Amino acid sequence: MDSGAIRRRLALGLAVLTASGLLAVAAPGEAQAAASAHCPGRKVRTLPFPTGTVLVYKRGGYVCAVTLTKKPGVKRKMSVSVQARGNRPVADEGRYSYHAGPVMVHAGRRCVWLKGRVGQGSVSSGWILC
Repeated sequence: MDSGAIRRRLALGLAVLTASGLLAVAAPGEAQAAASAHCPGRKVRTLPFPTGTVLVYKRGGYVCAVTLTKKPGVKRKMSVSVQARGNRPVADEGRYSYHAGPVMVHAGRRCVWLKGRVGQGSVSSGWILC
């Protein structure tokens, strides 16, 4: 294969990668925000409440949680916290448009307590995932 053919193939490969990157950037903002809100691992719990939902994920000994609002796009006071039994809670709190978190803790085989809040609505799990 001569150097011209190699250059053409490299240029084609670069064009395909560039086009796929542009398509990923052109996705709707709401879908991007929801996708970036999720934690690594598999979803093990969904904790719904009147103004939002806390999604709980587990991977290895780690537990991760994120609070999603039911009305995205409007900045509201939101929070999420995860506490492994025997440790202090890890939390994210602020005024957000889409989600609070994710927050992650190493729980090992210990129980965890999750809390989420959007505006006036909230949820508290009690000790779970024991």
